[in-house]
Amino acid sequence: MDNQQQKSLLPVKGTHWKKWYVPLEEENATVRECLATQAPVAAGSADIPLIVRLIENPKFDIPGINLFNGAVSLEDHDVIHLLLGRGMLPKDEAFVIGFTMGSSNRMTTAEKKMYTFAAKYLYPGPYKFSDEDIVVFKKAAHLGYVSDCQPLDKINYSELMDLTLKEARERVGLEPELLAAYYQIESQRYPQFEECLRITPQGRELLASQLNADKLAG
Repeated sequence: MDNQQQKSLLPVKGTHWKKWYVPLEEENATVRECLATQAPVAAGSADIPLIVRLIENPKFDIPGINLFNGAVSLEDHDVIHLLLGRGMLPKDEAFVIGFTMGSSNRMTTAEKKMYTFAAKYLYPGPYKFSDEDIVVFKKAAHLGYVSDCQPLDKINYSELMDLTLKEARERVGLEPELLAAYYQIESQRYPQFEECLRITPQGRELLASQLNADKLAG
């Protein structure tokens, strides 16, 4: 696939945040180019509830106290979304957070239990995890642990901005084949959720067919 065809996988400007994602199959666009498509829909730090920032953003860490390994800044978190080929819907967030924490290789069973409790019972509104989200989070944490990638909370993401996604994934040590194999499983397990279908080429074809059928029916 040539460069022009590949960049057609990028979301168009003005895409609603619920529809925004850059699939894993995208390789030729740079990190900077992809982030530019996300900018109109990305949440600013001021929009994120305090409880979420306290748990997930390392700038709120208390010296000597480390509740959750793998915490990253909002800006780094956005780049990780791109590297993992995930959007912004609940199971996308669950996967990105889980994989990031798991990649630290320091996440304990107690940490995992504390985080899932907070995400299910303490997080407000759209940030709250469902039981299915928690399953995805745990699977992602395990996948991050077994991956040979560098700990994603230790990367200098500013150095990746002008690399293509393929080059950035290689620099970090992410294995697209490992992610794609898991995405097939998630897509089959949760076909009722858009974010789980669109992470595979077959799922995207099914979504497109459903959209066309709805248009014809309407």
